[in-house]
Amino acid sequence: MRYGMVINLRRCIGCDSCTLACKQANGTPKGVFWGHVHHYEEGEYPNAKGRHIPFLCMHCENAPCVQVCPTKASIKREDGIVYIDETKCIGCRQCMIACPFDARNFLAKTPEPYYGDKGLTPKEKIDYAKFGLGKVNKCNFCMDRVDQGELPACVAACPAEARIFGDLEDPDSNIAKLIRDNQTIQYGKEYGTNPSVYYIPGK
Repeated sequence: MRYGMVINLRRCIGCDSCTLACKQANGTPKGVFWGHVHHYEEGEYPNAKGRHIPFLCMHCENAPCVQVCPTKASIKREDGIVYIDETKCIGCRQCMIACPFDARNFLAKTPEPYYGDKGLTPKEKIDYAKFGLGKVNKCNFCMDRVDQGELPACVAACPAEARIFGDLEDPDSNIAKLIRDNQTIQYGKEYGTNPSVYYIPGK
């Protein structure tokens, strides 16, 4: 068992539903995004095309963040999900330096409310309590949802079904079939980390 994701760039419409679903499901503080979509334009008028590339933690098989953590706060589960145990994190940020994908965030100050001087909303009070000041945080493939048999929030929310989540080691899984039947890209493959997120290039 090794969880992974395929992002089909032929289907991605750049709507950022994944970004918003992640933020809502995980309650990340203002300015903190565990996933985001890079938007850019390719070509020249009148033949220009809008392109969209979603990024998130790559949950690498050979995760450098796990290897360098002095307190073993960065952990790779047997199913391949990489997460942070904040009770062990000392905020040294060595993992952030080691990560070639800039997928980690450091909470340097108390989270600010989205509505300014109105203070924290009830949801923000609940969500922000999960984030430790001076700690590192990142995408964890919505492991609580996955453990309950649900899909990560970004996958469930995608209206174009551009994200497919599953077991990379099961040859009969949808994700394994997509990788087998399509040309795919692993960003940062040259770093030797073997990312668990694959991309089907757009046309």
